[in-house]
Amino acid sequence: MPAVSQRAQSMPASPIRKLMPYAESAKERGITVLHLNIGQPDIESPPEFWRAVRTTDIKTLEYSHSAGIAALRAKAAEFYSRQGIIVSADEVIVCTAGSEALSFAMLGCLNPGDEVIVPEPLYANYLGFSCAAEVNVVPLTTRIEHDFRLPSSEEFEAKVTPKTKAVLINNPGNPTGSVYTRGQLEQLRDLALRHDLFLISDEVYRDFNYTSEPVVSVLQLGGLERHAVMVDSVSKRFSLCGARIGFFVSRNPELNAGALKLAQARLAPPTLEQIGVLAALEAPASYFDTIREEYRSRRDLVVSRLRSMPGVRVPQIDGAFYAMVELPIDDGDRFCQWLLESFQHQGHTVMFAPASGFYETPGVGHRQVRIAYVLNQERLDLAMDCLEVALAQYPGRLEPAARA
Repeated sequence: MPAVSQRAQSMPASPIRKLMPYAESAKERGITVLHLNIGQPDIESPPEFWRAVRTTDIKTLEYSHSAGIAALRAKAAEFYSRQGIIVSADEVIVCTAGSEALSFAMLGCLNPGDEVIVPEPLYANYLGFSCAAEVNVVPLTTRIEHDFRLPSSEEFEAKVTPKTKAVLINNPGNPTGSVYTRGQLEQLRDLALRHDLFLISDEVYRDFNYTSEPVVSVLQLGGLERHAVMVDSVSKRFSLCGARIGFFVSRNPELNAGALKLAQARLAPPTLEQIGVLAALEAPASYFDTIREEYRSRRDLVVSRLRSMPGVRVPQIDGAFYAMVELPIDDGDRFCQWLLESFQHQGHTVMFAPASGFYETPGVGHRQVRIAYVLNQERLDLAMDCLEVALAQYPGRLEPAARA
């Protein structure tokens, strides 16, 4: 029997999805599982998307251009320009979601064995993409007691080696909800220029910003024309996770030429969804304003409930729709599995993502979980009721002295 590849064996399991068999088993027992493990928005997608898909008069669903439908690339460039991110259609490649854009960034910017510095906790799939690309993630740990703020340029500098080829950030952050300031990004810009590094910025949550200042894109920083890569997606912005449309955006012509060859190798992004997204980009600003305020209210509810629970540590959350919190428990993986296997409150339980999978450094964050506040406020309140009761009943609960 042939052995599977080392790459396949070393690919990390998703902390977001790996407990699904336990959730399915709980549902078979008649328990309602409140899913706060995955960033699946429950907000309705823009009607413009559905109208375009339903009224399209297509007899044969053909491949699009490998870089995406020309009209969509032009519309995306126009959309970014309205946000102060000035790019041309030729600098936009339509991808099969932000996941493929991240993969193109890894494969286009780094060779096997190269290093990319990533603040952790990080979006868990970065580890899978880097594994597939045979790239080494060098983690730079941020701390919950410091609100997961971006490390100083000196801390980044200390991680740079001759093999370092890129820095990868997520702004606003998944799983932390952190939003980086212009000053912090300018320090990273200076680091990238000093060491001739790519600066890859995953900006899929840009519209989920609860601060008084706009989120700054790496493409708005001067001097990075050859160094900056922006990854974007419509999955969260328009509640179109299933459409699988994202964007790889760079002003580096050589990098874009390489990314296009990667795009040609997979032929084309999905055509029908591109047609829908082309229309969705015409959604009025009020669509985003309503969504932003809804998620701000959800954040406030979750933070208020969590901070009322003894022993729970909650950082400041300024963006996205996640909270990485520390619980008075022995182990996040064990607790999340116990919630699905052994606990229920009034016929309900709650599913979180254990934080261990969001860290590359072993043993860090083992008492943390990620909460995706993507349900309506009534269901979020019920989920917090479940958590509060569960923390009182959990056999591995730690008292303050033990936690210290």
